[in-house]
Amino acid sequence: MYFMVLLKVAVYSLFANKLRSFLAVLGVIIGVGAVIAMLAIAAGAKAQVLTTISAMGTNLLVVRPAQHGSGGVMTGTQQNLTVEDAQAILAEVPNVLRVAPVVQGRGQLKYYNKNTATSVIGSSVTYIPLRNFEIERGRLFTDAEEERMAKVTIMGPVVAQNLFGEDDPVGATIKLNGINFHVIGITKSKGDQGWFNPDDNIVIPYTTAMKQLFGMDYLREIDIQCVAGADLMKVQDDVTALIRKRHRILPEMPPDIEIRNQADLLSTASAVTQTFTVLLGAVASISLLVGGIGIMNIMLVTVTERTREIGIRKAIGAKDRDILRQFLFEAILMSGLGGVIGVAAGVGAAVMVSRLTTFTTVLQMQSIVMAMLFATAVGVFFGYYPARRAAKLNPIDALRYE
Repeated sequence: MYFMVLLKVAVYSLFANKLRSFLAVLGVIIGVGAVIAMLAIAAGAKAQVLTTISAMGTNLLVVRPAQHGSGGVMTGTQQNLTVEDAQAILAEVPNVLRVAPVVQGRGQLKYYNKNTATSVIGSSVTYIPLRNFEIERGRLFTDAEEERMAKVTIMGPVVAQNLFGEDDPVGATIKLNGINFHVIGITKSKGDQGWFNPDDNIVIPYTTAMKQLFGMDYLREIDIQCVAGADLMKVQDDVTALIRKRHRILPEMPPDIEIRNQADLLSTASAVTQTFTVLLGAVASISLLVGGIGIMNIMLVTVTERTREIGIRKAIGAKDRDILRQFLFEAILMSGLGGVIGVAAGVGAAVMVSRLTTFTTVLQMQSIVMAMLFATAVGVFFGYYPARRAAKLNPIDALRYE
């Protein structure tokens, strides 16, 4: 009953000055909406980055040659990784699920009057599952084709589109740097990853790439996929020790390889995006604080205008705590109303950003709850001073107020 009286008086007070109440609530609406929209954009960016990294493969280690030089000047990468190194890693290092030797270069592809330049990856049949590729049409090349250096290729969908348009390329023969290759499969699209496009390349057997296309004896990298739950740092140390032993690197010398750990990459990306989230949330929260200041300003004006009302209520028996509750309730009602409308505005803004731009947004329930709680806290914090000021008014002075 008492709550309904509070609510009725508060609603009447708000509607008595509609424009002023709306302007006071507007700051909270903008603040809550900005917090939700900004956190949705940050969460979308984080999800997109982590998806991009995960698309490269899971539980992944990448071994690459270290740089070499003289006199402290680095002049290039070493040529020291061999197919035998990859075989030794698979055979001797525990918790290694599969490895893929990789060589890479550029190639000019031609099919009748169409041609395109793209990245050519020479690897083993394990490269496709290791790097999370899927075959959409056709098939993988086999171990036998790998051993006999068959001229077969698996295309990314972008390359297939550039050369064949809407036609099916599986079964067709193309020229790669002037050599005939048979198209046996098309990979499923992974989408442009920003700094590289995994759909814009072709995969051929590494034996073919090394001996018939590029004429090289060394690998560009060795991709290692560990078993699920394996300690990647332990595997990394084991691989480093094995390669040092095989390459006869003295203990006092630095290793001649570099290993990229996908877990470290994920951790770094997660930390960066978390900082990005905190920054956006902090910027948006400032507008919510400004909205709270607006509520306090309006409540102070309201207390001044209703001074005689406060005096009359005190004269007929209202206590200080009754006046305090009334004005505090009005401040909380304004901030709560602004919070509800702000949630709708923030959700709508996040959806519109996702639909009208290339940004991905992810709405999170915890950010909505946090914004609502913050809006309520703003109402309590900025409404308490005007309410306390009203409660402490002397009834005689209030009745004399003109």
